[in-house]
Amino acid sequence: MTPEEVGRRVVALLAPVEAAASVSGGQGYARATVDVPPASWADAVRAARDDAELGFDFLDWLSAVDELADGFDVVVHLWSVRHRHGLLLRTRVPRAAPVVASVVDVFPGADWHERETHEMFGIDFAGHAELRPLLLPPEFEGHPLRKEFVLASRVAKPWPGAKEPGESEAGGGRRPVRPPGVPAPGEWGTTPTPAGAAGAGEGPRGGTPARPARERPARPAPGARPARPASGERPAGPAAERPVRPVSGEPATGPGRPEPAGAETGEPGPLGRPVPGERPTGPPRQEPGPDAAGES
Repeated sequence: MTPEEVGRRVVALLAPVEAAASVSGGQGYARATVDVPPASWADAVRAARDDAELGFDFLDWLSAVDELADGFDVVVHLWSVRHRHGLLLRTRVPRAAPVVASVVDVFPGADWHERETHEMFGIDFAGHAELRPLLLPPEFEGHPLRKEFVLASRVAKPWPGAKEPGESEAGGGRRPVRPPGVPAPGEWGTTPTPAGAAGAGEGPRGGTPARPARERPARPAPGARPARPASGERPAGPAAERPVRPVSGEPATGPGRPEPAGAETGEPGPLGRPVPGERPTGPPRQEPGPDAAGES
């Protein structure tokens, strides 16, 4: 059966009780949803179970929804193992006196569901023998799933002391850790920061100023290559950093290098060494005479 057919069948079984049928969202997981008055709650659950065409033989879950001033919606999800279709039955009880009949005699598995709904929402299930706490300790006060219940606030406490003994309180301490999901002071709100729209965070307390844009060298155009020096040409640079190459035959001198002895006077160097720039001299080369050629 389609969800629409399931809804119409439940409404027909409950006639003349005023019941309204609809289809929940969820596309392929849509369910027929039938709203019934609180007085017909148990009868609607029993009719959905006993009808042969519906055959809802499995209670999946039972819970409630806090609708504030409109009261509480008690919802049960039933499933047919044989026909493979589901049903959402729903009723609304007033906030001042949230009472509805128990369905434990129809589905015994509803026992724990009704106990949990009772302690979390404060809804009484008439006919339930043991509505004792299921999840909370007996001394707990209030119903946590009601929307007016005030939850304990999560406060990030600063580190009380320095990181290590002997360190000053001005520095070296641990960073305060925020609880998960709590934004930084400057990362929420709608008031712009003094840094403008480029600020790292915006909020009523202001955010972190934006970092100045870092200048980057311009990239060459696609396909362009940097110019290469001509063949035999050295890249240009400061003249003072390049040493002057001496002319052939001249001594290599530089700043702080002493002139060799005899360079200015022209006198021979120590131990008879030639003066730099002078070709070495020696005895003339003797050519072999004709007698030496004949003897060989």
